[in-house]
Amino acid sequence: MFSIQRFCLFMIIVLLFLSGCTGDGVIQPPLTFSYTFDTAVYTKGMLIASNNPTSTGGEVSSYSVSPSLPKGLSMVSSTGIISGTPMVVTATTIYTVTASTAAGTTRATLSITVVDADPSVQELPNMGQQITPMAPVGSQYENLNPDLPDNPDWLAGHAVTSVVSPDHKTLLVLTSGYNRVYRTDGVPDAGGSYFNWPDSQEYVFIYDISTNTPIKKQVVKIPNTYNGIVFDPSGKAFYVSSGMGDFPFDSTGAVNPANSAGDNIHIFTLNDVSGVWQHEAELALGHTAGLGLVVEPPQGEPQLPVNVRVSVAPCAAGVAVSNDGQTLVVANYYNDSITVFTGGIGKWSKITEPDLDLRPGKSDPSQVGVPGGAYPFWVMIKGSGESATAYVSSIRDREIVVVALGMNPAVTSRIPVKGQPNKMTMNVAQTLLYVVEDQSDTVDVIDTTTNAIVETIPVIKHTSVMPAELAEYRGANPNSATLSPDEKTLYVTLGNLNTVAVVDLEGTDSDDRVVGLIPTGWYPNSVSLSEDGQWVYVINGKSPTGANPDFYYSYGPPPPPPTNRNGFASNQYNPQLVKAGLQNYPLPDAAQLATLTAQVATNNRFSYTSSAEDAAIMAAVRQGVRHVIFIIKENRTYDQVLGDLEIGNGDPALAQFGEEFTPNQHNLARNFVTLDNIYATSEVSYDGWAWSTSAQAQDMIQRQYPLAYAGRGFTLDQGGLNRNVNVAIPGVEERQAANPLTSDDPDVLPGQTDVAAPDGPNNEVNTGFLWDAALRANLTVRSYGFAIDGTRYNFPQDSPYSISLEHDPASTNTIVAYSTNVSLAPYTDPYFRGWDPNFPDFWRFKEWEREFDTKYVNGVEDLPGLSLVRFMNDHTGAFLTAIDGVNTPEIQQADNDYAVGLLVEKVSKSKYANNTLIFIIEDDAQDGPDHVDSHRTIAFVAGAYVKQGALVSTQYNTIDFLRTIEEPPVSG
Repeated sequence: MFSIQRFCLFMIIVLLFLSGCTGDGVIQPPLTFSYTFDTAVYTKGMLIASNNPTSTGGEVSSYSVSPSLPKGLSMVSSTGIISGTPMVVTATTIYTVTASTAAGTTRATLSITVVDADPSVQELPNMGQQITPMAPVGSQYENLNPDLPDNPDWLAGHAVTSVVSPDHKTLLVLTSGYNRVYRTDGVPDAGGSYFNWPDSQEYVFIYDISTNTPIKKQVVKIPNTYNGIVFDPSGKAFYVSSGMGDFPFDSTGAVNPANSAGDNIHIFTLNDVSGVWQHEAELALGHTAGLGLVVEPPQGEPQLPVNVRVSVAPCAAGVAVSNDGQTLVVANYYNDSITVFTGGIGKWSKITEPDLDLRPGKSDPSQVGVPGGAYPFWVMIKGSGESATAYVSSIRDREIVVVALGMNPAVTSRIPVKGQPNKMTMNVAQTLLYVVEDQSDTVDVIDTTTNAIVETIPVIKHTSVMPAELAEYRGANPNSATLSPDEKTLYVTLGNLNTVAVVDLEGTDSDDRVVGLIPTGWYPNSVSLSEDGQWVYVINGKSPTGANPDFYYSYGPPPPPPTNRNGFASNQYNPQLVKAGLQNYPLPDAAQLATLTAQVATNNRFSYTSSAEDAAIMAAVRQGVRHVIFIIKENRTYDQVLGDLEIGNGDPALAQFGEEFTPNQHNLARNFVTLDNIYATSEVSYDGWAWSTSAQAQDMIQRQYPLAYAGRGFTLDQGGLNRNVNVAIPGVEERQAANPLTSDDPDVLPGQTDVAAPDGPNNEVNTGFLWDAALRANLTVRSYGFAIDGTRYNFPQDSPYSISLEHDPASTNTIVAYSTNVSLAPYTDPYFRGWDPNFPDFWRFKEWEREFDTKYVNGVEDLPGLSLVRFMNDHTGAFLTAIDGVNTPEIQQADNDYAVGLLVEKVSKSKYANNTLIFIIEDDAQDGPDHVDSHRTIAFVAGAYVKQGALVSTQYNTIDFLRTIEEPPVSG
């Protein structure tokens, strides 16, 4: 785990010494009643600190408030706690809160004022950061509103790329994200889809920047995109890659509207008379599928359920045009190839038929099975005509593929790089190529006359604000760059640090360094400049989400009445609440840049050090704790599970899976610590498993997850599966032994590099997980269900390709789990089934218990220093095929709770009770409502060093959780 944020954040301090907390109350009428804050001034859009009531006398049974609190704030009637994020400005108002018991009532008054937002500071509770997009003097920030006629307040999310026209008067901003809108009536259309299709588009926002301040002139819709957009050098057209097209990838499997366009390049041309950009005929790329493992049932076998069908579709990503406008190159992200067109506007024709395959073995038989060219993302073109050369960034294989264009394109060389190369830019003379690299947090400078790297620029090192102990850590997610007009400065967006790094270019291609940091909104993806370089435009992919009380998990029990919540139709699903923005400001001078750099350091807590008290506590805990058991579950919010808990800031009305279904988790909160202010760092499980196992999610995950969850294509390229291929297994024969459906083509993702795995220290590829850190510390590790290939679980049990649903596979030596992680494979229990809602968690517990009893309790081996356990059935699903009658959301939730309780009880009654800590968290909070924030989740810590019966409302998140787990014991 080598994330900058992870290192800098507060240690979670739930691991305190045992302290009892008991007392008996006497029923009597209420005597006194007050709040922590009787007078409060809140800021619009800012999460408030919970305002808790205190009373003497009888135990209060209910609370009410009059008049209604400002929009966005809520009071839980059973606890009286006021929390939330105020969404409107209000004048000072006196509110009367009534506390009631069976014996009577008493009242308290509150003075609440909501002032307009201070746009210079916004909190990201799930990240432990703050953002200050208005910090640059003269900064302006606006959300991206596509002006939908039937939905005028809808805002687009996940802006990814910005480009400026050749005349520097027009700015284009492209989205590639979730951007789905659900039908508000909650009724599927004739095709079975719940999406409002006309509004569920991607967008190009077109701004006039001739006077610097952007003025929105037009918004054009595109069914689907993936990052690629470029102007024609004439300025009369622009080209947009289609991503995976508008293929029927929606979550219900419904066919999308007619005239959908897939796997192509969209062309827009400018009407000189009207000044309007209009959509022309697309350039078809012609792919029928991507490269990978397509899990479709063989002929004659039953169809797989739509929600588990595994497909690999083509995807168009980066697109580039030569300076003469006569050559266009497209990176085929899921086909490991490029497509080349020539001819110019209105005359384009494809000259690569088929594509130019970038994999070494497809052009040189001696290189069969050699990795190269996979996941081509960005393209730059040097020169024109027969002498043109394309540079293509291969994210997975970490190289720049050099292609000689002309009538017979061919790969001429490959330039290896340390990080994952994504976007690139060139100087005007086209002699220097700047390659932005995630994971290594660098920009490589390539001399295009020799195709050699002449300099590597670290993009997070700034000696004035970066402590030496942080300088070697990674996790900034650099993802784009642009040169100043005089080519003396390079601006690099750092997604995870919410900043633009300013790199001073000395002109010697050596010792270039970061001289300043400029704060942005959440997750900047692209930066552009005005013609004179004195005005800056930054597009940000994300925004704080706030509460989502009107959402609920549609497959679970209905919410208690009265309610106006209607599931997905509320359009409060977590990825929907993430909104994009455009920030623009005058270029800061040197003095202001120093101030802004210090602000970025504050926003990211670069200078944080633990207190002496914290250090002493953790030192004592490390003396006694020898073993950690880390359990990851699925998708629940705090209110959805613990909303009905009598302590803490919960809303019982949102408790969809309350104590009736989760008694063990409720008792864990009661008996140990109730964490009512902890947040899942992630939006969904795609990025959730990255955050939960490595405390970071690299840039390609941040780009892909919104589209994958919107039904816009993409396989879940995480957990060791790349396009459904288990890349932890090196060769075709070995892969087919684990999964007979694996392709026999040795050039399909050869090697063992996982495109979605984080790097370890010193750029050690794919070794940045929690277990890698434990192994480096010479600790023992055992995995139960982490990083398992689940593709064969999708087949019906009567299929020869399925993996049988056996209660006790160890007794028959039936392997049910094939690891997808190289370093974890030797420590993985092959009899512990991975993610599969057909299989109850109870039987997963029984397999864990079998090893616990036979290996560890009996003394054959010591309990590992780190045990990883996946109990996933609180996700719910597979209701028609789940075994043992565990086939409804309520039963599956209870099954998951039972397994958690059994494991905690087992450890508590064993010889390991006094030296083991059990950590339990959700991978994300996507599938539930919460009255505080859509990221707020449940988490538990159990063991001999944990407080008893305590409420801890300190703000924490997934990163903090892992930061605590990774504290090694003294002997480690």
